[in-house]
Amino acid sequence: MISLCHIIDTLFLYVRRLEYTFTSQNEKTVFRVRITKYKGKNVYLSDGTCMAKNDCLLKIHLHNVRILKEVLSLKHPLQRSMVIYRMVEQSMPSLARFIDNHPRSNQIKGIIGITMINKGVTHLGFEKSYPSSRLYRLFKFSTQFPIYLLSTTSISMRNIRKQCPTYLFMSKEKLFEKYIDTGHAT
Repeated sequence: MISLCHIIDTLFLYVRRLEYTFTSQNEKTVFRVRITKYKGKNVYLSDGTCMAKNDCLLKIHLHNVRILKEVLSLKHPLQRSMVIYRMVEQSMPSLARFIDNHPRSNQIKGIIGITMINKGVTHLGFEKSYPSSRLYRLFKFSTQFPIYLLSTTSISMRNIRKQCPTYLFMSKEKLFEKYIDTGHAT
């Protein structure tokens, strides 16, 4: 199953034109990214940033196959959730450096992602918003359901029905403030 997912993931990486971010030790992080233009409704973040239509954002994608490989051996769903959280948290400084060193850094307003695993994301600095398109929510639910199942502590139809794909936003300034040393010039 993992081998099949790896083949599909490789195709996904190519089709979506994603690139990896790397740690300072030149290791791949759990993020694959691409520059995108935001197409949704205006979203106002707590730091005063407004994400508006056609703003340049860095879209983040979790490397789900890598995450699956690392958490499948863990028996307890809470352990799985904590490992995923730590993997994301440890990858955030590399994401900040990626934007800071990107040729279009001055144009990039922030980051955007979409996930069903959204517990604890505010501790990472993200802010949540929900997609308005019902069809898009259904599509994202179906594609993200397997990783959700691996991270949840209780599986029931009631809990599944309550799940909704969630946009995660963070302004570039907040990302830099939280994940780049304060002495770093931006």
